[in-house]
Amino acid sequence: MESQNIEYKKTWRDEYLKWICAFANTEGGKLYIGIDDNGNVCGVDDPHKLSEDIPNKIRNTMGLICTVNLLNKNGLDYFEIITEKYPFPVSYHGKYYRRTGSTMQEVSGVELDKMILSVQGRTWDSIPVPHISVDDLENDAIRLFKKKALDSGRLDEAALNVSSKTLIQNLHITEGEYLTRACMLAFHPDPEKWVTGAYIKVAYFENDADILYQDEIHGPLILQVEKTMDLIYSKYMKALISYDDIYRKETFFFPRAAFRELLLNAVIHKDYLSTTPIQIRIYKDKIRLWNDGALPKEVPVEDLFKEHVSKPCNPNLANVFFKCGMIESWARGFNKIKRYCEEENAKLPVIDLSLGGVTARCFASDKYLALMNEHQETENVPLNVPLNVLLTERQKTIFEMIVNDNTITAAIIADKLGKNEKTIKRDIDELKKQNLLKHSDSRNNGYWIILSGAEK
Repeated sequence: MESQNIEYKKTWRDEYLKWICAFANTEGGKLYIGIDDNGNVCGVDDPHKLSEDIPNKIRNTMGLICTVNLLNKNGLDYFEIITEKYPFPVSYHGKYYRRTGSTMQEVSGVELDKMILSVQGRTWDSIPVPHISVDDLENDAIRLFKKKALDSGRLDEAALNVSSKTLIQNLHITEGEYLTRACMLAFHPDPEKWVTGAYIKVAYFENDADILYQDEIHGPLILQVEKTMDLIYSKYMKALISYDDIYRKETFFFPRAAFRELLLNAVIHKDYLSTTPIQIRIYKDKIRLWNDGALPKEVPVEDLFKEHVSKPCNPNLANVFFKCGMIESWARGFNKIKRYCEEENAKLPVIDLSLGGVTARCFASDKYLALMNEHQETENVPLNVPLNVLLTERQKTIFEMIVNDNTITAAIIADKLGKNEKTIKRDIDELKKQNLLKHSDSRNNGYWIILSGAEK
């Protein structure tokens, strides 16, 4: 039966040299001549001539030495051509082929780059980048790396109290005098100069068609992760307020620590040969995180939350994130996600490969949905604003936000509405003039007081 490593052909044709090329570029294999698709021996004509022609044509067109065996079964002659996996890319008339399942495919473009790196035993992120030096790197990214590495205990003060050049060399993200792609992605202020799509897009969707607002996060990947987390959990995800006795509690619909692990996984495993950025779609009760990458073939989707091997797509980049304590090196990321979700009674994210990459779907917990229903019932009660008060739509929105969260600040309101903080403060001053609210005297633990006649 034909498979990844076996191919049957009834007669010899020179075009079958492509199959030998494909075997050499994949895992090796056997090409049988004189056997039909069902595996039945049908024999070949003039086997003695073919026994000379086939090895010569393989050698002359591709420079390969293959084992060519002339076999016989029930009086019928057939050939077994054994091709080993070669440690360098093999071409046939200038074109490259690989074996995928039981088919032969021509390789070009991005896939050819991947194949060449694979047969050389190299990874994409280990390739040196010209025209970039340590002086070009983002100081804030290096400072953050040092702080997190020290806080996590992955590196001590002696290892961190060195020059940036020595630090980069000790992280093994250089090659000779050059910095590698892993270094450029992690620390350069503009990695998109070399890698299109090395950024993160975030958007808030009212439904599957309508976007309310969106952002892009650029810069060193070390900083991108931090900026994205802060942005999502301050601007995009609404924390519902509840009280345990006199203590105020904020509840997000998906645990921050769990989502951080998912985001880090996307950044580390992204296929940076792709020009498409990481995309995060946020709704009021769910998130979809999409990454143009792939899972290791040894780790099927259904086994992600089970024990599995660690095999990052970009191991040098992963090592940078490991050394600063942002990820684990033992494939424990999904175990941590499971633990975080269990601690907060949240639902496990659903991972699938349905959109041409890896998609993580996060859904609101039952606790959050119950709180959301309580808040919606409260929010549906109209505000009792005096008839003689005229407010702009933005002022009404600000007033509603303050009624729903009496500790919210002008800075947070400005961030959520995408406005300048001074503009928001002017609107709040107008609300005060209209005797709708006032602020408590405390500066550090202050809160808003809704005045009589302007309550729900």
